[in-house]
Amino acid sequence: MSTTIVVLYHSSHGSVEAMAHEIAESIEQQGATALLRTFVAKNPHDIVISKDDLIQCDGLAFGTPTRFGMMASQAKAFWETTSELWLKGQLIDKPACVFSSSSSMHGGNEATLLNLSLPLLHHGMMLLGVPYDVPELLGTQTGGTPYGASHVAGSNNSAQLSKDEIKICQSVGIRLTKIASKLQ
Repeated sequence: MSTTIVVLYHSSHGSVEAMAHEIAESIEQQGATALLRTFVAKNPHDIVISKDDLIQCDGLAFGTPTRFGMMASQAKAFWETTSELWLKGQLIDKPACVFSSSSSMHGGNEATLLNLSLPLLHHGMMLLGVPYDVPELLGTQTGGTPYGASHVAGSNNSAQLSKDEIKICQSVGIRLTKIASKLQ
């Protein structure tokens, strides 16, 4: 039985999308299926998330840019439509992780990661962080927190993912896949 992980994201300037692709690639390298999903189709290749995607997946990676320490409004609007899933307990015990990007080092990534976690916890999902056995977490000069993967995009949102940020994204995808596979 193949493990399927949804990598759900909103990206305004491409940073969160780049993180989503790193996470998805690491999921695929573990032999699982990664389904990249967005909240709003901005590009021809974008696939908009459905509630069935969440019901049928074995795990979830969820990310948006930081908006004053909170998730993007597109994500919040979607989660507000998931009460029926909550009432039926359809996401209970599915593993999940979160990721985010901000324009500055102290731009709200950690607060956003915690905010992204709230609907997942309400749905009974098992939240996975980044453990300190990921060496890049201790050495990063850019993004990366124990709450989830993060990126510092710079004031003009042009900074590429650093080597440490990439490794942290990959570690998140690998850990999520391992846990989801064990729970199947």
